[in-house]
Amino acid sequence: MAFKFTPRKKFCRFCADKELPLDYKRPDILQDFVTERGKIIARRITGTCAKHQRRLTREIKKSRQMALMYYTAVHSTQVRKKTI
Repeated sequence: MAFKFTPRKKFCRFCADKELPLDYKRPDILQDFVTERGKIIARRITGTCAKHQRRLTREIKKSRQMALMYYTAVHSTQVRKKTI
């Protein structure tokens, strides 16, 4: 007997909790929406509504610009240049 996989209903965390701040100064919250490689996760995966996804993207980019978050997972201090 095969069981059917029923995915959980996705919901926007920011619509559900109005007190959750969506601000570039809070990289701990924004980090949940970025992969370990540094890519912003799509809203179809996170379940964020379109309005909040646009704002989330803007805040992540601001946070990166202010050097509160990394652009990539591997930062220049960890990358070693090959010497001849």
